[in-house]
Amino acid sequence: MSERYHAGDRVRTSAVDPDHHTRLPHYVRGCVGTVVGDDGVHPLADLRAQGVERPQQVYLVRFTARELFGHGDHSVTLSLWEGYLSDE
Repeated sequence: MSERYHAGDRVRTSAVDPDHHTRLPHYVRGCVGTVVGDDGVHPLADLRAQGVERPQQVYLVRFTARELFGHGDHSVTLSLWEGYLSDE
């Protein structure tokens, strides 16, 4: 499985609020962050909860606190599946 994103790429998270289980935290939906690395290939947790095994690349994405919370001078890094991300 080839990587779509690489360290330094800016990405936007999905803003969709699905009616099923998701591992995309609400506070990060629709936000812009920077890929800082990859975290391997893992089954997409949303589908796994429904009994479907579909591996996807997982990326480490760093967000500024200002982007997520409107203030702060720190950053937050999350492991996010490729399906949650789009080009900025």
